[in-house]
Amino acid sequence: MSEDIVKIKGTSLGLQLSFAPDASFEDVRANLLKKLESGSTFFLRGTLVLIPRDVFRGSERDELQRLFHEHGLICRTQRPESEEEQAAKMQAEKKPQAEVKPAPPEPPAAKEELQPQEMVVINRTLRGGQEITTKSSVLVCGNVNPGAQIIAGGSIDIRGTCRGMVHAGAYGDSTAFIIADHLMPTQIRISNLIARSPDEMEKTDRAERASIKDGQIVIEPIER
Repeated sequence: MSEDIVKIKGTSLGLQLSFAPDASFEDVRANLLKKLESGSTFFLRGTLVLIPRDVFRGSERDELQRLFHEHGLICRTQRPESEEEQAAKMQAEKKPQAEVKPAPPEPPAAKEELQPQEMVVINRTLRGGQEITTKSSVLVCGNVNPGAQIIAGGSIDIRGTCRGMVHAGAYGDSTAFIIADHLMPTQIRISNLIARSPDEMEKTDRAERASIKDGQIVIEPIER
């Protein structure tokens, strides 16, 4: 029975976990801890783990997230698909693929070239289509919205919610890192490594820091 308490399914985004309906939270936590400490090949450092949002209470989900963070994994909650969404997905899979015509080229996004300095400070929210490119580090006092990009030679610190694309250490600095009050980007890059977030994510209560450890991007909670 213990092997069936937690089921692991690999997806294009990461590992999707499901739990036995009659298992208590203590059983699930103990089973996960056993798998993590056994060095299971499923749970490599930097792997994204998705847990269902509607199974446990908020405090219990937070405890599972801390457990995964302690073992170097990225944990996010994911809402279950509704029956309508599941039916729409199945219907879409049955339809024949239509011919895809190439889209017309888009005009280049507004781009700000900034001169190298110790720290570039952006005192505003970056909207979709805006891009910051610099060889130094970047501090954003605002949000980074979807469609916005930051490409920095150093580290990136966002005093707000990050939902855009962020690339730290863009010129090869593998010691660079990314910090945000709410780290929910479409894509994270550090040096030559890339990590992508799932489509459905919840805000975390604590700031998080993304950095390279053991050759992978790892996200960990921090105190501001």
